[in-house]
Amino acid sequence: MSTPVIEVTNLRKLFLAKRSGLFDREEKFVHAIDGVSFTVGRGEVLALVGESGCGKSTLALTLMGLERPTSGSIKIADQEITALNGRGLQTVRRHIQMIFQDPYESLNPMMTIGDIVAEPLLVHKLARNKQERQTRVLRALEDAGLKPAGAFLHRLPHELSGGQRQRVVIAGALVLEPDVLLADEPVSMLDVSIRAEILNLLVELRRARGISILFITHDLGTVGYIADRIAVMYLGRIVELGPAEQILRRPQHPYTKALLSVVPVPNPRQRRERIILQGETPNSVVLPPGCRFHPRCPIAQPRCREIDPQLRLVPAGHVVACVEVEPKLFREDVP
Repeated sequence: MSTPVIEVTNLRKLFLAKRSGLFDREEKFVHAIDGVSFTVGRGEVLALVGESGCGKSTLALTLMGLERPTSGSIKIADQEITALNGRGLQTVRRHIQMIFQDPYESLNPMMTIGDIVAEPLLVHKLARNKQERQTRVLRALEDAGLKPAGAFLHRLPHELSGGQRQRVVIAGALVLEPDVLLADEPVSMLDVSIRAEILNLLVELRRARGISILFITHDLGTVGYIADRIAVMYLGRIVELGPAEQILRRPQHPYTKALLSVVPVPNPRQRRERIILQGETPNSVVLPPGCRFHPRCPIAQPRCREIDPQLRLVPAGHVVACVEVEPKLFREDVP
């Protein structure tokens, strides 16, 4: 893999759910992110997938510095950012930008498109004069697929379609010429036909600009097109991580298999048997003992209630956190 532009090590983010009181001294916490480690190479697309509430968006906000981590390390281009604030954090944000899920809520309805895209340049004091600022805004709009860019400068967000609004959000991220884009469900609010256009745009930006992308989604149906690697997240932890093609073709963790089993496929002969998980995701305040997935796992054994599995390496760099998967894979790897 190429040199990491993002390096996350044992990251934890806990939210206080209950303070200690007069009769109950115990504090309780929501385990939003609980021991997550991964890297994103320069020019790489890593897809982070999982159900709603697994911690994907909290992870993105923590990488942006919008949430302070409880513990662990985050390095952006070899710079540790967990202790940064104020001007130091602002400098880092020039290199890492976020595309939010909802383009309707991401844009100020009272500002023109030109002013919205130009605002990051004003905040970071990057343009020397108005002419340079407008040149960079026009280039960002063009790169985001809004052509001719000049026709959009003086329009307001309500005059645009959903797809056009999301392109404005992308232009606002591109105008700083970042090294990393954090795309948090960037197509989930869009029509199916527009989703393909935005995905194609992200692929082209990665190719033309060499931008690294952390692509956050709950839809495994889209990641095969855009991602180099896939990280599957469940209840604050990554349970499977590896090359996209390998995970999509040969998923090993039972949770990954369940997610893939419900992805629609056009050829009925290639459809998988659906795996419907029973019950609800456990409470992230009171975590189940042992494996966090065992209350819903279709292959759970008694030892799964006792052993908390860690990510273990299997052939081709594929890592899985499941005690039922590991022995089989390693026996296959023995000559």
